[in-house]
Amino acid sequence: MSDGVYIGLMSGTSLDGISAAAVRFTERDGRLKSELIAFRSTPYSREQRDRMLAAMTGASAAEYSSLAFDFGAWLGEAAIGVIADAGISRKEILAIGSHGQTLWHAAPHDTWQFGESAVIAERTGVDVISDFRVADVAAGGQGAPLVPIADALLWSGEKHWHALQNIGGIGNVTIVPPGGTIEGVRAFDTGPGVGVIDAVVRTLEPSMNFDTDGRIAAAGSPVDAVVDELLAAPYFKAAPPKSTGRELFNAQYVTDLIAKVRAAKKGASTADIVATATALTARSIADAYRRFIPEPIEEVLISGGGARNPALAQMIERQLDGLVVRRFGEIYMDGEAKEAVAFALLAKLFLERKPGNVVAVTGARGPRILGKLTPAP
Repeated sequence: MSDGVYIGLMSGTSLDGISAAAVRFTERDGRLKSELIAFRSTPYSREQRDRMLAAMTGASAAEYSSLAFDFGAWLGEAAIGVIADAGISRKEILAIGSHGQTLWHAAPHDTWQFGESAVIAERTGVDVISDFRVADVAAGGQGAPLVPIADALLWSGEKHWHALQNIGGIGNVTIVPPGGTIEGVRAFDTGPGVGVIDAVVRTLEPSMNFDTDGRIAAAGSPVDAVVDELLAAPYFKAAPPKSTGRELFNAQYVTDLIAKVRAAKKGASTADIVATATALTARSIADAYRRFIPEPIEEVLISGGGARNPALAQMIERQLDGLVVRRFGEIYMDGEAKEAVAFALLAKLFLERKPGNVVAVTGARGPRILGKLTPAP
């Protein structure tokens, strides 16, 4: 099934919007290659984001049902848009891979992603593969991260080990050996990405959704004692495989962080609090590398929303002194498209009846074919 076009749809924990990618996969020189034909990111409206956030903290059955179908429609619209951008016919598309939206993640017991796939299939006229995480969780795995198979097959170096650090709502890293092999690949969630930072900003500056260009953090000074205290939490000390989400880094976590900074520093400004949240992400990444990555990595490629935050990127570079830190897009493709491309790949693997999980990453009992098929009408 090489030379086929797939659509990947992604909505992450940061709730920025829907990423949609049209991708062509080919085999060349014994390696799988991806060509990004088109990519678009559709931001959520304030109303859409508020509905998603409310669902994550509890809703009625009626509200969940309504949102699942509405979100399916939003995903379908994103797919239709990127197909138009790509200038291809729907007959050329083998499948759409939709991650959906994670509402709850308590692996290895359960996980829940929603976004009605039947609505996507009805709107687009294309087969949809969705619900990728549940098979791995059913097999005792974390169900996350799932992007590492793409990191290994598509974005490994030729000669050197490197780390691919995604900084979405949650931070996660994949340690990739050279040569496009899955053997030796490891990955885990490092902790908060921009999710805590964004929530702090929205709490203190309700008119803002995030710290644009890291300007607020850059104007403040992090309270290191608070970061030290937060990094003492069990999650950061736990060895991989591990995954996390808004279940841990939730609204109460944000409220506590703000209170801790104000208690530790009299007259702490908004900038100081945002700088502290930003330092938490940077230091949690560096701490995870020191604790859990013995591999001889030489380079770190950062992607996701956090890679667009100069204050955060600079903090990470300082914390990872001795390693080369570069943006993913400098070498491969738009880093914002990376996760959408990964779910396009998972759709391809599903159709080819190939496993989509990396057992060393998720801790599952074995390789599993991930996803469920919703045929087009």
